[in-house]
Amino acid sequence: MPKILFIEHNGAEHLVEGECGKSVMQTAVENVVPGILGDCGGSCSCATCHAYVDPQWLARLPPPAEDERLILDGALEVRDNSRLSCQIKLAEALDGLVLRLPERQF
Repeated sequence: MPKILFIEHNGAEHLVEGECGKSVMQTAVENVVPGILGDCGGSCSCATCHAYVDPQWLARLPPPAEDERLILDGALEVRDNSRLSCQIKLAEALDGLVLRLPERQF
């Protein structure tokens, strides 16, 4: 089972184990990671699961689809490494994924 490290804006770390095939957002919500709300339930329509992918992991993820880019346009504090965690599916190849969380989602 792949592990994901979530780092809050204040530096607090949450290492959680996820199930392959589930989204990173689902995994965060199931493990009560502060800062990942997932209000839309993973339908790529709210940006409350916005996270910053650690640069070493960017090339290992598929690029965001057009709908994800459009939703990110409305998110706060968007950066080049911003992603919606509901659009990242867990796989063994993502074991050790590091995501930093914005100070606020809305």
